[in-house]
Amino acid sequence: MPASGSPVRNLHTLTEILSQPETWLVSQRELAGNAAFQAAVRAASSRKEWLFVGCGTSFYLAETAAACWMLLTGQRARALPASELLLFPDLSQLNVPDIQTVIISRSGRTSEAVRAAELLTNRHKLPTLGVTCANDSELSKACKLTIALPSADEKSMVMTRSFSSMLLTLLQLAASRSGARSISSSFADISAALSSRIQSFHERVESFVASRPFADYIYLGQGPFYPIAREAALKITEMSCSYAQPYHTLEFRHGPKSVVAPETCLTFFLSESGMQAESEVLVEMKELGGTIIAICNRAPEAVRRASDLVFEVEANVPELALLAPFIVPAQLLGFHTGVKKGFNPDEPKNLSRVVILD
Repeated sequence: MPASGSPVRNLHTLTEILSQPETWLVSQRELAGNAAFQAAVRAASSRKEWLFVGCGTSFYLAETAAACWMLLTGQRARALPASELLLFPDLSQLNVPDIQTVIISRSGRTSEAVRAAELLTNRHKLPTLGVTCANDSELSKACKLTIALPSADEKSMVMTRSFSSMLLTLLQLAASRSGARSISSSFADISAALSSRIQSFHERVESFVASRPFADYIYLGQGPFYPIAREAALKITEMSCSYAQPYHTLEFRHGPKSVVAPETCLTFFLSESGMQAESEVLVEMKELGGTIIAICNRAPEAVRRASDLVFEVEANVPELALLAPFIVPAQLLGFHTGVKKGFNPDEPKNLSRVVILD
């Protein structure tokens, strides 16, 4: 936790970011006896295709969940913003046999998510699973089944531990469907690994931000790490009103690298599957003059030499289990950048905790 004299010590956002290792363990214990989760596991056996739906951070969570679902189960999965279902339903391909829909909303009150759930349940007669951090929400009334994680909810406006906790819940559901026991058993390991490092992560990000000015921020990832890059870009935009863009790592060579300069902060989410190719891009961007942050499980020597800041989780777990801890340094970067620029991350400019439409 921040030192007692720190001006940020009373901000909910930082407390909630740093609480994630413990929150993951609490959420996983709750799932063990969660009737809705067990019912979702049973229902999953008869589904052939999965559609994950959300808004904002919850949409990036939906994209991550869809990627994990395909990799673990081999079944087709995709993600859509709730607004697409509402405005362009004919593009959503809902007339698919044995489709399961999953609607994600931290509050369970987001208008577009609730309306999408109602559309899927009532008009299309599809099975709907809600995933939220609120008990007895509007989303739960609109869905046939709802998994709630109240221990992962937040007082702050920006989603941090709710994102990672709901991600682990959906990863657990995919692991249960596919029989990937190594995924389910890895959550205690990633919690322990992050718990031992998170204070150091916090202090290093705070020092890094204090000593360097940046004009813009780039976040890079491949496969299931790409939506994590999208979520990371949103975090720094929300908390610090900074300009940020996410890209697929290797796609960044195809034009966007023209922006690279010392005042460009590039964060690489390095997968183990694509480490060699992604590391080559990282080294190339350093040679072009960019400032480099690397987030990985274990950094090769080339990554260490070319990076200005390296975060390693160092956990002996399946690659997909790394998605949740990888987002944490990016959350801290958004938080400390916002504080440096004079913003209160608990009360982001122009934002509300829940988007409710008339």
